[in-house]
Amino acid sequence: MNTLQLSVVHRLPQSYRWSAGLTGSTVEPLEISGLTNDNDLIGLKLLSHDGESAWDIMQVLKSALNDIQVECAVVEWQGEPCLFVHRNDESATNCRLKNQGVAIAETFSASNPF
Repeated sequence: MNTLQLSVVHRLPQSYRWSAGLTGSTVEPLEISGLTNDNDLIGLKLLSHDGESAWDIMQVLKSALNDIQVECAVVEWQGEPCLFVHRNDESATNCRLKNQGVAIAETFSASNPF
């Protein structure tokens, strides 16, 4: 079975951008505001794998996105590999990953169930 079909990613809740003066090697969180910038990034974190296998899976995801010319980078964020893409490429990223068999976890907010 394809390892990607067992992969689950989750979108990190913050917005990000590359740190000033660096070329994609470091990411820093942005304050959440009503304004969005074309340079903003979204981050995806693997929920299904950890350790060395997580790094390997993230490289495969990066390659799949590069195949459709979506610029992205795999960076260690809070001790784990995360995939960062431009906010404008989020829809294309989600479509490509789903087509590769990757599940995308979404946050649900429950209202009063009773």
